Amino acid sequence: MNLKFTLIVLILFTLSKITYSQSVSEKKSIAIFNQFCSTCHGEKIEAFVDRKWTHGKKKPDIIRTITEGYLDGGMPSWKTTISKKEIEKLADLILKKMKTVEQYQFNTQKTDTYFSGKMTIKLDTVGTGFDSPWGLAQLPDGRLLVTDRAGFLYIIEKNKNRTLIKNTPKVLAKGQGGLLDVALHPDYQSNGWVYLSYSKPEQKEGSSLSTTAIIRGKIKGDQFVEANEIFEARPYVSTTHHYGSRIVFDKKGFMYFSVGDRGKHFEYAQAIDNDLGKIHRLFPDGKIPQDNPFQSQGNVSAFSYGSRNPQGLALNPFDGNIWENEHGPRGGDEINFIKSGANYGWPVICYGINYDGKPITNISEKEGMEQPEFYYIPSIAPSGMTFVTGDKYPEWEGDILIGSLRFNYLERAEVDNNKVVNSHKELLNVGRLRNVKMGSDGYIYIAVENPGMVFRLISK
Repeated sequence: MNLKFTLIVLILFTLSKITYSQSVSEKKSIAIFNQFCSTCHGEKIEAFVDRKWTHGKKKPDIIRTITEGYLDGGMPSWKTTISKKEIEKLADLILKKMKTVEQYQFNTQKTDTYFSGKMTIKLDTVGTGFDSPWGLAQLPDGRLLVTDRAGFLYIIEKNKNRTLIKNTPKVLAKGQGGLLDVALHPDYQSNGWVYLSYSKPEQKEGSSLSTTAIIRGKIKGDQFVEANEIFEARPYVSTTHHYGSRIVFDKKGFMYFSVGDRGKHFEYAQAIDNDLGKIHRLFPDGKIPQDNPFQSQGNVSAFSYGSRNPQGLALNPFDGNIWENEHGPRGGDEINFIKSGANYGWPVICYGINYDGKPITNISEKEGMEQPEFYYIPSIAPSGMTFVTGDKYPEWEGDILIGSLRFNYLERAEVDNNKVVNSHKELLNVGRLRNVKMGSDGYIYIAVENPGMVFRLISK
């Protein structure tokens, strides 16, 4: 009996030593990766699921790449810095982390019924025939305003037919530009103001330029009337992407809206003397709040800066704070809690790498720059954002919902004390999810692309 017991103890001790040894070995590999590799390949090793394997992705290929490097592609040789054994363990670590890509390999079968905890979610088709339904807003009578990025504003009637609203602003419907967000004035029932964001074109010295602009007007019949522009981002640039363009009002009646860095000159996002790469705050009529943080530096509308391409902006109805999501490069999409005067770091700090695989920056933290509440590697391409309220979705109440353009699902983030504490993938394969919005009727509405459709989520 004692001999058997002794043998069992020895076996268990041996197994624990093996397990501990493996754990220590992986921890050492992670430390080596963080020291020598993370500045180019991202802090989270899962970044490797989001790359093209130019030189092969089997273990011998990875070992050869780390050992010999590819200087023309920016990859140095590490054979004089990292031992052969350590390089082999690094390859094992990378291969193990590559398996995380499986979480995005969804069954491609289409469905109109989904399950989340004890809830059954069904898609109720509200509108069809759009190119890219970008902005959503619900009128007091239950009808929906929908912007189509191609340059059109529609009202979806209760019978699900749609009415084209004429006389909306001319847009540059190219690249990521077009007619973008739509929002209602907090006192819409008494004043009728409707706000549109769009890519405004300009011809200058033979060059085609554009910027993000905000206009407000009223809808009478099928016409957009009494229109006046209340914001125009400066400078105009030649690129046709990173417009940002979400609009949201807070409980005090301030209007917040996002402007992207426009994807050409990264330095715009860190400079206060321009409007790009920032969250702005105005009164609904375009006037400047006197407590905006950068007035003494010459930027009267900016509320925060250091953003890349914020395509989600939402009011937390439980405490009145503003949140945003923004596209990172390859990796590093962010969820941020927006604070007055804060610097969100782009491009000085970042958790992603450039599209060509080269580093944008070698740091992800810096004093005086905000850390994201949550970040994504690989990138999910976030767009649209809303907080869940009411009793129709009891298991989601208080959570943030975000559309994933890249992976075709609804991202659900749990929030506790202004911190994202967990995330979930919902509505897998629903489509390129461009926007998600809580309607005034208590239902969640989503807009997807290719083909462009709008759905109401029915929970049972």
